[in-house]
Amino acid sequence: MTPAPLRVAVTGAAGQIGYALLPRIASGQMFGPDQPVILHLIEIPNEKAMAALGGVAMELEDCAFPLLQDMLCTSDINAGFKDVDWALLVGSKPRGPGMERNDLIKENGPIFVGQGKAINDHASSDCRTVVVGNPCNTNCLIAMHNAPDLPDANFSAMTRLDENRAKAQLAAKAGTHHTAVANMTIWGNHSATQFPDFENARIDGRPGREAIADVVWLETPFIKTVQQRGAAIIKARGLSSAFSAANALIDHVRDLREKTPDADWHSVAVCSDGSYGVPSGLISSFPVRADGKGGWAIVPDLPVSDFARERIDASVAELQQERSVIQELLG
Repeated sequence: MTPAPLRVAVTGAAGQIGYALLPRIASGQMFGPDQPVILHLIEIPNEKAMAALGGVAMELEDCAFPLLQDMLCTSDINAGFKDVDWALLVGSKPRGPGMERNDLIKENGPIFVGQGKAINDHASSDCRTVVVGNPCNTNCLIAMHNAPDLPDANFSAMTRLDENRAKAQLAAKAGTHHTAVANMTIWGNHSATQFPDFENARIDGRPGREAIADVVWLETPFIKTVQQRGAAIIKARGLSSAFSAANALIDHVRDLREKTPDADWHSVAVCSDGSYGVPSGLISSFPVRADGKGGWAIVPDLPVSDFARERIDASVAELQQERSVIQELLG
């Protein structure tokens, strides 16, 4: 028996990430090969953006995806989030020349206030929301606070791209394939303060420090490469990460829906319950396991060295500072 279609909203649907993401949702890569979907494609109320969105919709039609049951193209967020089961908040204003991170936070904050309220008022009662638009942790915090009728556990921000980047770097250094890297945690903020935890990672079943003996590389070049990978891609191609971000979002949603293998976990930015000294209520990245029934839990009792503690605390301090910038938007 064919399951009922899932309604999936994507903001910034005509943008680069949206363009790479939508065919993969429509082809079943996010929700499975037997799950029909209805796409709610949301763009800003701008003639050029809506024209581009129309072109994206035409391409989706021309692909004739069997699982794509219908589409809605709109700039009205109330209509866009109506009855959706998943809200993928991809769109956000990019940082402009000379713009500081706090400026970006202030510019994007009101966008996520409106989206949080629209999700609260119009989405399904168990809608799951994933924030990709940067600064994603703080934007997720804003959306969550403005959707008080939905469980905090239904909100997450994406650090899976950072996890994937870290796995690739460790695998290359160890001379193995990235599928041999497990238990990779990104702690804290999706920013240049994040801490990619090589200490709890396992490579071909061995602890990270054992599999890679070059401690200097692990503690400096590796961390900096992961932290600054997005900037390096912008410098190289003149544009920000697109298909790698779309791919990570596929991974993020799939891994929240499917049961995590007992020996592994994934990085997800979720609402802190106080674990690992992260103040409750912050949206911070943790090691997370999903139960395959819609629930998830932060992996408890991992060892945290003094080296790791210092870096986790620095990233959490940045999250606290960002929260102070947008405090008035939290309702």
